[in-house]
Amino acid sequence: MKHLLSTADLSREEAIAILDIAEEMRETGTRQVKKLPALRGRTVVNLFFEDSTRTRISFEAAAKRLSADVINFSAKGSSVSKGESLKDTAQTLLAIGADAVVIRHPDSGAPARLAATDWIGLPIVNAGDGTHEHPTQALLDAFTLRRQLALREGVSPLGRGLDGLKIAIVGDILHSRVARSNLWLLNTLGASVTMVAPPTLLPVGASAWPCKISYSLDAVIESGVDAVMMLRVQGERMRAAFFPNPREYSRYWGLDDTRLKALEAKGQDTLILHPGPMNRGLEISSAAADSPASMVLEQVTNGVAVRMASLYMLLSGDLI
Repeated sequence: MKHLLSTADLSREEAIAILDIAEEMRETGTRQVKKLPALRGRTVVNLFFEDSTRTRISFEAAAKRLSADVINFSAKGSSVSKGESLKDTAQTLLAIGADAVVIRHPDSGAPARLAATDWIGLPIVNAGDGTHEHPTQALLDAFTLRRQLALREGVSPLGRGLDGLKIAIVGDILHSRVARSNLWLLNTLGASVTMVAPPTLLPVGASAWPCKISYSLDAVIESGVDAVMMLRVQGERMRAAFFPNPREYSRYWGLDDTRLKALEAKGQDTLILHPGPMNRGLEISSAAADSPASMVLEQVTNGVAVRMASLYMLLSGDLI
């Protein structure tokens, strides 16, 4: 595995291998000394052209727990604001001594472009590109689901996929890179996916995706699901009116208190996920976000382990 650009590139065996290594990495987080010497002497650059809190901090924590040196780069206040190109920025980082680049970029395909060229020749991790993909978020979501289900069954999660699970991905599918990455990965791991959104927030061609499409969250809840993944309404990417107003969106597609009670009444112990940041009161109510079924903080914890596994596999020479 030279790069991690898209979950569509991962085979079932490769995805499970990353999740299994992440299980081992997660155990280190419970120790008094949380560091491993695996990447001592290596330098990881977090190259972020978009605002980020969770993802950037998570990658920084992951690299440091593997004993790597970390350089955080933000486009704001850098030479990028003066017109410097992606190529020149990347080659500057190479000259400084970078060994791997974690990149978030507003343009879909930027990480793939960096990986495909001979500009730097380093391992590239896609930390989110436009509305395209966010592979490590999908991996940590799958890790969270697999781990929780294994805990319920009292078995080890190692070597397991998500076969037979029913997952609903709900909300702003159109602008969500998380939805796309999760769709490919969940299908690879054997889960059944239903996309739930208003027609205006589904991309053209979604009917050809390997999933079911529904316009009714209530109907999906009634049919029974193992997990509900709520997506943030990405107002910053919207250049048109995709729904009449926030109140109507919440009424029809938000996980409010009434729908939370409906999930609990089904008795399936449905898990609630959200990639964050959350718009409380819009796509998810505070009661749902803070309920025992909510995996939001667990996702944050697991994100560090998954990103440790990803960096380790790219930089240690332990290829899949």
